[in-house]
This record gives sequence, structure tokens and C-alpha cells, in this order.
Amino acid sequence: MRIGDLADRTGVSPRLLRYYEEQGLLRPARLPNGYRAYEESDVITVRHIRALLAAGLPTSVIVQVLHCVHDDGERIVPASCPALVKHLRQEHARISETIVQLQTSQRVLGGILAATGSEEE
Repeated sequence: MRIGDLADRTGVSPRLLRYYEEQGLLRPARLPNGYRAYEESDVITVRHIRALLAAGLPTSVIVQVLHCVHDDGERIVPASCPALVKHLRQEHARISETIVQLQTSQRVLGGILAATGSEEE
């Protein structure tokens, strides 16, 4: 299938699919005319990439752990892969820390707003 077909099937723009290829996440074959040729399995791979991105993993990590996830038809299922577990734990800790920082900022801003006599929206 061509890049437009993959874009239609996955809801991901051709530009983003080319970016995934640049990052080493997708490896389409090249036809003699230079067009990319994707396999049916690339539809599932894109779904896995999107799920891992939604989990907060950067593409540099996804390229290392993409082989650690599989599909059960409806969702991705992690395999027993130490690299994946390590990266997921790191990302979980980073997100938790960011949440704490944002909550602190929210409290400070709320205090400043309260001091101005403005009602919080």
C-alpha cells in the first residue's frame, strides 16, 4: 500500500509517517519509482507507535522498545521485555514529577490570583 493509503487507514498524516520513517520506526520498501510501499503490518505498527507516544515515550525510546509490544486485536500488549519495563518506569516517574511541579505552579498562581481579589475561573 502507498503512503496515502496508510495515512487513510491509520488517521496519521503522510508527513508524520515520513517522520516515523526518519526516526527508524517504520521501514517501508521502496518501489523502482521511489514510492514507499507499506505492508498490512505497518497499520498495526503505526497504532503501536501512537499508543507509545500517548504514553509519553519519545520516538528515540520507542525505536528501542517497539519490538516489545504486540497486538491482541484491540489494544497493545507488552511482552516481557526488560527494556520496555525500564523505559516505562522512567517515563512514569518523569510524568509524576511533572505533575507535582504543575500542581505547585497551580497553587502559586491560585495564591497570586487570590491576592489580587480576582475570582478563579
